[in-house]
Amino acid sequence: MSTGRRMWKRLIAAAALGSASALLLGALSPVTAAAEGDDRLHEYIRTNDHPMGSQIARVEGDHSTDESKRMALLPQGRDSDGMRAMATVPGIDVSGWQGNVDWTDWWNQGKRFAYVKATEGTGYENPYFAQQYNGSYDVGMIRGAYHFALPDRSSGAAQANFFVDNGGGWSPDGKTLPGALDMEYNPYGDTCYGKSQSAMAAWIRDFHDTYQARTGRWPVIYTSTSWWNQCVGTAQSFGSTVPLWVARYASSVGTLPNGWNYHTFWQYTSSPIDQNSFNGSYDRLRVLAAG
Repeated sequence: MSTGRRMWKRLIAAAALGSASALLLGALSPVTAAAEGDDRLHEYIRTNDHPMGSQIARVEGDHSTDESKRMALLPQGRDSDGMRAMATVPGIDVSGWQGNVDWTDWWNQGKRFAYVKATEGTGYENPYFAQQYNGSYDVGMIRGAYHFALPDRSSGAAQANFFVDNGGGWSPDGKTLPGALDMEYNPYGDTCYGKSQSAMAAWIRDFHDTYQARTGRWPVIYTSTSWWNQCVGTAQSFGSTVPLWVARYASSVGTLPNGWNYHTFWQYTSSPIDQNSFNGSYDRLRVLAAG
């Protein structure tokens, strides 16, 4: 483990231990040490954690309204099995930005599944992953983990392995969803990370194949139609293996990315938190989790 990653693991422990963090941060008073550790942890998240959809909202905007949020919980076209949709299941996704989440509150608001950010690239781990991932499970939600891709930093295989090694695995317990690959606009520069459509498709295939080899499940792919058609286009199709999670902050899911005829998840707003619907019944969500 690198020195930088060891430091951040110590800061994470400091934030969790409160006054005991003085043991980790040196000779500061307990209160000062805890506050400094908390500030540094928040700065680490602010500069390294890109939540799911953050770059889609930045580029495409969030046009959701109270009415569109209501409409998003109505069945949309064909469901997760490709049949006429008859029901939906509401859920949320979270990252380090949410810190310790009050899962009971979200359960009481009717949310029944959650995706939790685990990793980004090959250098970032969500400091609050354990509280979020285990807390959503403990309250009764079906949960999954997601990875924010940085395709110009390392190979798809390297990022899939980093994801699986740091929370992105899968277990056949009926309450754990396959890991999700977050493909969206580059937060640091060129929209498509400097890759051609064929090169981007090959990167995704590398992640896709490696994740399946490690877990026995194909990953979910999260993206927007605009980004996907610009950066992947028709270079490869993943519709035969991959459940689609589409981001569109409007009153309908709209046109889907090339390669898919129906969606499984829809992220329909980022306000006041990322909210999603599973396009099918709760029983079908359990089937997706069980594999």
